[in-house]
Amino acid sequence: MTGPRAGSVAPDLTIGIVGPHDLVERVMLMGHGPTPVPSRLVAAAYRDEQEAAEKVVRLGAGVDVCLFASPVPYDFARKAGVLTMPATYVPLNGAALQGALLRAALDERYDPTRVSIDVIGRAEVEEAYGEIDLGTEHVHLREEAGGPGTLAAFHERLWRRGVTTAALTCVHATAERMETSGVPTIRVRPTGAAIRSALQTAALLGAHHRLEESQLVMVLVDVPTLRETPRRLTPRYWRDELKLALHRVLLQEAHRMSASVWPLDDHSYLVTATRGSVAGTTDGFRTPPFVERVRDELGLAIEVGIGMGRTAQEAETHARAVLARAQTSQRAQGFALDRDGRALVPAPRTPPRSQPQVKPKGLEILARLAERLGDREQPLIVDAENAGKMLGVTPRTARRLLRTLVEEGLAWPLPPNRTPQPGRPRQLYRLIVEKLGPKPST
Repeated sequence: MTGPRAGSVAPDLTIGIVGPHDLVERVMLMGHGPTPVPSRLVAAAYRDEQEAAEKVVRLGAGVDVCLFASPVPYDFARKAGVLTMPATYVPLNGAALQGALLRAALDERYDPTRVSIDVIGRAEVEEAYGEIDLGTEHVHLREEAGGPGTLAAFHERLWRRGVTTAALTCVHATAERMETSGVPTIRVRPTGAAIRSALQTAALLGAHHRLEESQLVMVLVDVPTLRETPRRLTPRYWRDELKLALHRVLLQEAHRMSASVWPLDDHSYLVTATRGSVAGTTDGFRTPPFVERVRDELGLAIEVGIGMGRTAQEAETHARAVLARAQTSQRAQGFALDRDGRALVPAPRTPPRSQPQVKPKGLEILARLAERLGDREQPLIVDAENAGKMLGVTPRTARRLLRTLVEEGLAWPLPPNRTPQPGRPRQLYRLIVEKLGPKPST
C-alpha cells in the first residue's frame, strides 16, 4: 500500500485496487504519483475475475472507493450486489485496444483484421479500427461479459475453424486458459495514462462520497398529540410523563446514529446527525426514522421532516418545510429534502401492518373502554372505579384488567393524583387507543 509522502498530510481516503496480480502491482506502483486527494491504496488481487465480488467483501468498510482493473470484475461485483461504496474501473477501449492491435500487426503470424475480441463494445471497436484505417468486416465480437471458460470457448472455436488468426481478450483468466490450449492470444492491457486517469477519478469519487456522507442533517420530530389547542387541554402531569417517555426513546434511537437530540418546544424535538448515519438507519431515506418504534412502544403518531443544507439553519428550514408541506397537503411529497430543497425520494407507501395471529387479550378490553368513553379530543384517562363501572366488574377486577393493559402496552400508569383527601390516591391510567388502529370510515 502507499504511504504519505514526506511533508504531506497523512491521507484519510482509502482506495481498494481489485484486479489480477500483475495489474494490481502496476497500479500500486503508479499510485505514488500525484492525485487530487491524498490517498492510500489497498491491494485485493485475484486469480480469476469471478473472485472480484469476494475480494470486495473482504475489503469491507475499510475502503472508501473501489478501482477495478477492467469492466469485467466491476460487472461481476455489481451483479453480486456487494458494491456498497463508490466504484469505477480502468477502461480498456481506445488506446488500450489500439495497443493490442499494434502488437498483432508487428507479429507476422497475426492479421489484426481477422481476430476475435471479447467484452469491448462494437462502437468502441469500430472507432479504434477506424482511427488506424482498418476494416472490421472479419472481426468477431462478443460484447457481453461471461465466465473465463465461456469466453475462452468463443475464441478457441473461431481460431480452430480458421476464421481468426488470434484472440484479443480483456480477461486475465481467459488469457491463461487459451494460452494453455495453444490459442494465439493477445491481452488488452490498460495504458499508463488510463490507469492514472482512473486513479484520479477514484480519488474524486471517494472524496465526494466522504463529503456527502458527512453532510449535516437536521431531523425535526413533531408530536401532534402534545399540541395544545382551545378544544384540547391535557393534564400537565400527563404531558410531562409523555414527553419524558418520548425523549428517552428518541435519545436511544439517536445514539444508534451517533446523533444528538434536544427539545425545541412543548411538542417538537430537533435531532442533529450526518447524512451517512441517517441513511444507514432509514434504508437510504426510504423509511422515516423513529416513527415505527414510537408508534409500537408509546402508541403515538409522530411527524418527521428531514432537511439538509449548507448551514444548520438552512437544514432546519428544509426540515420545517417538509413538515409544513405534509400538514397542508394530502399528496405524498416525501419526508426528506436535500440541500437544494428537492425531495430525495418519493414518500414511501406505508405497507399494511400484518395482524398478529393471536389477538392480545387487552385489545378487547381497550376497545370496550374506548367505546364507552366515546370520541374525545383529549386523551382517554380512567381509574379502576370508573373502568369497573364501564365494564360491569368490581374495582378489584378492573384494577387487574388495567394492569393487563399496561403489561400489553395498551395503557400507561400515570403519576398518582395527589389530593388533600385522606387515603391512598387514585391510580390513573392513560388508554393508548391508537393501538386499536384507524377507525373504519362511514
